[in-house]
Amino acid sequence: MKETTGDKITTPRLFKVLSLDGGGAKGFYTLGVLDEIEKNTGRPIYESFDLIFGTSTGAIIAALLARGDAVENVMKLYRDHVPSIMRSDKHEVRTASLHKAAAEIFSDTVPEDFKTGIGIVATNWKDERPFIFKVSRDQVHGSKGSFVPFFGVSVADAVIASCSAYPFFETHTVTKSNGDRVELGDGGFCANNPTLYGIADATRALAHHDENIRVVSLGVGLYPDPPIWKKIRLAFGGWPMIRHSLNVGFIQKILGTNTGAMDQLREVLFKNVKTVRINDAFVEPALATDLLEHDLTKLDRLVQKGRLSYQKYESTILEYLAEPRFDHL
Repeated sequence: MKETTGDKITTPRLFKVLSLDGGGAKGFYTLGVLDEIEKNTGRPIYESFDLIFGTSTGAIIAALLARGDAVENVMKLYRDHVPSIMRSDKHEVRTASLHKAAAEIFSDTVPEDFKTGIGIVATNWKDERPFIFKVSRDQVHGSKGSFVPFFGVSVADAVIASCSAYPFFETHTVTKSNGDRVELGDGGFCANNPTLYGIADATRALAHHDENIRVVSLGVGLYPDPPIWKKIRLAFGGWPMIRHSLNVGFIQKILGTNTGAMDQLREVLFKNVKTVRINDAFVEPALATDLLEHDLTKLDRLVQKGRLSYQKYESTILEYLAEPRFDHL
């Protein structure tokens, strides 16, 4: 769509949205795609996108990229922290490790530090509704007069909340600037694929035309179930290990169904919004993994798979990102 300014006809700048799925340790795949995007555009991710939405592991990555971190730095942080967080079989140990890492990584980060628009998706555990942390008043869909960036919650607490995938992690209670205490769970329970929320902000709150929006939506990849020998080993570990295995499979099924449903709904509601969805399936038995994977060798392989996925979609991605982002929302 072209706009007229006086006697001149100008082509409006495109509004770029980056959406990052949840998926625990499988976020290494997302990082492989992002590293290629950053290197092939020749600029930091935040300069390519006007708005970055993330859920769970995608929320961690979104917060780091939006504050200006290079993807290589994010990968280093993931290599340093993810295996140690996911290694324990006890949810209270994983939770404590997540809290410690978030406090260390985001200790000095405040919402005003973000260099581009952001949305971090969590779930209001008691009210069973989305709870989305945002920085810009322009993004909200109501109650603008009482808006406070991130509800007055620290960036570390927002990220922890988005990652609190019960029963693998404990839920996380935050206190808003108005004094309300809210129990939050993983954003994946309402939008493991947050693309639809990002588009809703772009079209409804920010009033961009569908045809002027470009979306890059990144999943965490699809992988085979663990091999039978691993399941047998878990069975010999007794009921706690069997229950742990069943929980992982069940939660992954829920999150996978949610991811697919959100993408299908996006295609119906926003078919005119050009979107590239990258979430390839890999069938090699050696890649059998789940959201609690802690084998660094396997996680590095997911990065490599992400790089290969980028190559498949490179022409579309570079077309979408041919110009830097807007200077503001």
